[in-house]
Order: sequence, then structure tokens, then C-alpha cells
Amino acid sequence: MPDASFLDLPSLAQHLRTELQTKKSVLIYAYNGTGKTRLSTEFKNLGKVVSAEGETTEQDTLYFNAFTEDLFSWDNDLANDRERVLKINSDSRFFAGLGELEMDNRIRPLLNRYADFDFKIDTTEWEVSFSRDVEAAGATTTVEDIKVSRGEENIFIWCFFLAIVQLVLDGAEAYNWVKYIYIDDPISSLDENNAVMVAHHLAQMLKDAPDRLRVVVSSHHVLFFNVLCNEMKKPRKYFLNRQTQADGHAFAVRETDSTPFLYHLASLVELHEAQKAGALYTHHFNMLRRVMEQTACFFGYAKWDECIKPEADDPNQTVYKRVIDLMSHGDYSLYEPREMMPENKDHLRTVLKQFITLHPFNQALFPEDTK
Repeated sequence: MPDASFLDLPSLAQHLRTELQTKKSVLIYAYNGTGKTRLSTEFKNLGKVVSAEGETTEQDTLYFNAFTEDLFSWDNDLANDRERVLKINSDSRFFAGLGELEMDNRIRPLLNRYADFDFKIDTTEWEVSFSRDVEAAGATTTVEDIKVSRGEENIFIWCFFLAIVQLVLDGAEAYNWVKYIYIDDPISSLDENNAVMVAHHLAQMLKDAPDRLRVVVSSHHVLFFNVLCNEMKKPRKYFLNRQTQADGHAFAVRETDSTPFLYHLASLVELHEAQKAGALYTHHFNMLRRVMEQTACFFGYAKWDECIKPEADDPNQTVYKRVIDLMSHGDYSLYEPREMMPENKDHLRTVLKQFITLHPFNQALFPEDTK
């Protein structure tokens, strides 16, 4: 499919549903702040039927996003500081069949891939308690009612979701309403190793999904996204960005097959083309910093700004980091694209040219020298 642009997220969500009539899966890469979570919500809303009383009578999408994590909340037992539990929102259809389907036994083998704590689900009180075995003085004791870390909580919720996905794949009656699975950024609190493991496991689960089921996964995490691209069966692969255009279109997607596959390279190509056209916006500093952060990790630099390598006699050599820091934070973001001032355009062009020239990227990706 050629590149396409959309006025708003509902029209993009409808486009994805149309795509999924012929494709089993769609993968979307986008930077934070582009609208991934809102897109997943709009996609879900298109499958809802709401009665005159405002009650949802039908739906077709099982989704994982920031709202899924909000279905769980901590009761920290502030009075006694002992029995800390994770409360479950019993009103959500997400938990259909929780009591009857032995979710503990379904979640535990999934969780054991990533974590060393245990849990119990109380379907009467709708809460989860956690425990961990601790070794001391040669003996092992179990510490009950612990509060797990934010990352551990997120991985527990993710494994809870995966257990439900497996029920969908197995055709469980409690989830026979699911036609679409939409997953948005499940790995926000995971390290690189777990990101690979999560992506690999998810791809293995979904690659043999029945024909009745369609899948969308969106992420800002380059490594997670690329593992899915490599391991899922012929997905549609999109790069989503938000950019106000003259015709009013605010969102654009393009297939990754027409751009470099790794997204730090795609970002560099986009920056290179934007500076040649003079169409530089403040959010391009965000893109440049992101690419530098990834490059710094690859080369083992202690800090991302070690990728800035100005000439020894450059009078602005101390300015570049400050400008990138300023312009990639606060109000200067994708939420409200603003064209750069001429001075900042010159700064970005200078840093970009040095960055592309002094690092061993394939120069064929940049057919003309940056200005």
C-alpha cells in the first residue's frame, strides 16, 4: 500500500480495520506522543455497540494499553502496613470467567519466564497478593503480602493479559466475542533483554492464531518492534507519525518496506530529507536525540551527547547539546509541531551532517551531503 495520511485517529483506526480484512496482523512503530494509545482506544471504540441507556452491549477488541494497567490498583494497607494487595476492577469484561478458568495456573508458567515472585488471586475479594522466597542463613522463607516493583507489577499484568490471549486462541467461550487483539507498548518498564523475550514469546503465541482473529501491535521501542517484524508471519509494517500538513491531514503512515528497516536509520533518512527541503520542525530535535541515544548505546558511549562531534574551531560547539536538550523537552514536541527558527535549523543541519559523516552509516542512504 502507498503512503497514506488521515485527518484524525478514528479515520486511521477505520483504515486499520479495512487492512485487517486481508492481513492477519499489522505492526506499527511510532514515537511517544504520536497518539498510539489513543489510536488503540479509537480502534476498540469502532467495534462497540452501545445501547440507548449508554451500556456497552457488544464489543470485538481485546486490547492492552495504559488503560489495561489502570484496571489494577494498589491497596497498600496504610493503617497496618502489612497486607498489601493489588485490587482488580471486577466491572471490566477483561476479567470474564476469572473464577472459573483457573487463571492462577494459566498465569504462573508465563510469569515464571520473567520474574521470581509468586501470587494468589482471590476471586471473592477481587484482589491479588504477592509473595517471594528469600534465602537467609542457609534457610528459605516465604515473605507474604509484598509490594512488587512497578516493573514487576507491569510484567504480572502483561502475563495476565497473555493468559487471556491464550484463552482466546484456544476458543474459550468466555472470550468468543474477541475478533481483534490490539496491543500497545507492553514493555515500557522492561530492560532490553526482557523486551526481546516478550516480543519473541508474543510472536510465537500469535503466529498460529486462527483465521478468525486479527492482531495489531504498536510500539515506540525499536528492538521490540524489530523482533516482531522478524518473527511474525508477513505482517503489514507501518511507521506512524504525526505532522500537520497543508491539507489538514494530521497523521501519516508509510510501509517500512520502502524505508530502511531499522528505525534509527529511517529517522536519519527522514531528518536528512527534511533538512534538504527546509521543512524542519521543533520535533525533529526529538528524533535526532533519539537516534543519538540509540547510537551511543551501540558504541558504548557513556552519554548520548558524545555523538556530537563539532569541529575544534566551531564557536558553537558548546551550544549544540543545550539546544537539543531544550528543543526535545517541554512544549517543543510532536503535540504541536512548530517550524524552527532559522538559527536552530542551522544548528540541526550542522550536527546532523557531522553525525552522519563521522559515524559508519551506509552513505548510500544519504545521496546528497547535508547542508
